[in-house]
Amino acid sequence: MRSVNRRARRLVPAALVLGVLPLGVVAGAGPVQPTYVADASVAREPVAAPPAPVPVVAAVSGPDAVAGIVTRVVPPVGTGVFTVVPGSTSAPVPGVVRTVRVEVEDGLPIDPAAFARFVMRTLNDPRGWGRDATFTRTVGEAEIVVRLAGPDTTARLCAPIDTGGPLSCRSGPDAVVNHQRWVEGHPDYRGDLTGYRRYVVNHEVGHLLGLGHVECPGIGAPAPVMQQQSLGLLGCAPNPWPYPG
Repeated sequence: MRSVNRRARRLVPAALVLGVLPLGVVAGAGPVQPTYVADASVAREPVAAPPAPVPVVAAVSGPDAVAGIVTRVVPPVGTGVFTVVPGSTSAPVPGVVRTVRVEVEDGLPIDPAAFARFVMRTLNDPRGWGRDATFTRTVGEAEIVVRLAGPDTTARLCAPIDTGGPLSCRSGPDAVVNHQRWVEGHPDYRGDLTGYRRYVVNHEVGHLLGLGHVECPGIGAPAPVMQQQSLGLLGCAPNPWPYPG
């Protein structure tokens, strides 16, 4: 009898433990999740959509980096605020001196200093307007202002001209270069992004120098720099220079 009682005493605590398991817990298993029944009459807070993934774009190099491009991302909406690229350059050769100020819209994935260098090298190239004048960069008052702007800001600055998204323009004393075209170029230039960028700078600055649009002179001829090459070459060959010879 004594041994039986001892066995009974050992069994009682185990039974008690089983009797007080928390509600919803099964011995040997984890907690059972409660089930809820949807009630259409109960208003619920709207669930916010997850944020859009941020594009991962590899940094560029070579000619693109020379032109100031950091990535292939083209933000459609910029800040609308422009920052003057710091620094200045002296006139490379004697002659008629024209002052240039370069500005970049804040928030664009661009190296402003590299963009400014590209602009000045293009303008002072002897195949370009540098044959007739010498261009010097300043942060102060300038005869010519070259602005790099996002597509939406370009559209606002160029109104009432319809840029259609990627086009650049002359706006008052400013040559407004569209960042979208700066990154993507134009298919008629057959992948020559550097050539197309030179064309955009020379074309818009040409307007500031008092020049208007001209037509393609003939099939296969180099397109004049003041032809609207961004709208199509119309049989001409791509050409970024005022004096290509």
